[in-house]
Amino acid sequence: MSARHDRDPDGARRRGDVLVIGSISVDVSVSTPHLPKPGETVIGAGVEIGTGGKGANQAVAAARYGARTRIAGCVGDDAFAELALTELGESGVDVSEVLRRNGGTGLAQIRTDASGENDIVVAPLANALVTREQVDEVFSRVAGDTAVLLVQLEIPVDVALHAIRRAHDAGICVILDPAPAFPLPEEMWSSIDIVTPNETEAAAITGEPVDDAAGSEAAAEWFARKGARSSIITRAGGGATLLTDGVTIEYPPHQVRAVDSTAAGDAFAGVLAASIALGMPLPRAVEEAMLAGALTVTRRGALRSIPTKHTIDEFAADREVR
Repeated sequence: MSARHDRDPDGARRRGDVLVIGSISVDVSVSTPHLPKPGETVIGAGVEIGTGGKGANQAVAAARYGARTRIAGCVGDDAFAELALTELGESGVDVSEVLRRNGGTGLAQIRTDASGENDIVVAPLANALVTREQVDEVFSRVAGDTAVLLVQLEIPVDVALHAIRRAHDAGICVILDPAPAFPLPEEMWSSIDIVTPNETEAAAITGEPVDDAAGSEAAAEWFARKGARSSIITRAGGGATLLTDGVTIEYPPHQVRAVDSTAAGDAFAGVLAASIALGMPLPRAVEEAMLAGALTVTRRGALRSIPTKHTIDEFAADREVR
């Protein structure tokens, strides 16, 4: 029986662990009244230093939701590595598959304006040192316990694609957060169960504008034609579109006061992966991920803004959305 047919219609093979293969960085975040234009200097306030990187953020989101979660990646041999590994461990993430490399830990500089919008510059450093051989070793140890692989593109793209192939061949549900957006080989899409771009990434990959629900549905159909089993297009403040098995579902946004959108997409992806690993049907998993993303933008910071399942449950009860 093929790996595809080992899964249920919503993409999850069985209950099990979440494996995140991705970036681990330290974020240096600065709040500013507005993001500077080219050549402009603005005065910032509230500098914060803490663990980040899409891989780390998503792993923490999955762990805080209640899924057994491990992360595989690389950090450096500096003090930032100790900070990152400590904060990941304190959040319940298994870091036994993280390797130490000579040099610096990945670093991100994040600027957030008064409306909560941000821009980010990333220096990969140790994240660029994740290899196919490391991926193979990780799968040899943990594939049997893993229900969901969650991968992004802040590590070398060829390594991310190798992880996708390994997971697909092992019958593991593959979720790709295509950030930053890169063109992928045509043959890769059929190995991806769920792809989760935001509107900017979807537009960059498909070459079509994604400004509203109609544009999101068109982008989702593009991914389906390429072979992805399900696609979820998220729109900042504008909800999300799910296309799965030929059925389109629109999710309205939760109205909240946004102060920092840095980790919203990562919270969405991590909770989505955790929900599926815990056996939840995909449409319901998207609902949980939407709640997590909405809560995350109401708090400043990256890792510390990501909610626990208890907080998500309270938020859902207050809004009577379940």
